Amino acid sequence: MAARKTTKATKTTAKKPASKTMTKSALINHLAEKNEMTRKEVVAFMDSLVDTAYSQAKNGFTFPGIGKLVLVKRKARMGRNPATGESIKIPAKKVVKFRVAKAAKDAILPAK
Repeated sequence: MAARKTTKATKTTAKKPASKTMTKSALINHLAEKNEMTRKEVVAFMDSLVDTAYSQAKNGFTFPGIGKLVLVKRKARMGRNPATGESIKIPAKKVVKFRVAKAAKDAILPAK
């Protein structure tokens, strides 16, 4: 009988991301420590900031150094149902978009 070659299966490990995404809780803890505030004060401030952003988004809300919330009016257009190929009319609507500030882009993505 001829000897059969056996190969060991090598385990491949997926690369882990360099850092985890910061959660809301982690952000609150970080801001509380950095600014010498209590967690309750940070939560109240963040809630106030979010409420202001939501109420002012229709006029455009700028968060300096981060970006801007803007209300965009989309025109009505023709679309296609991918299942049937039938043409359909997509009505006009308003959508909220976030435009990232140049300073944030430059800080996150280095210039080439």
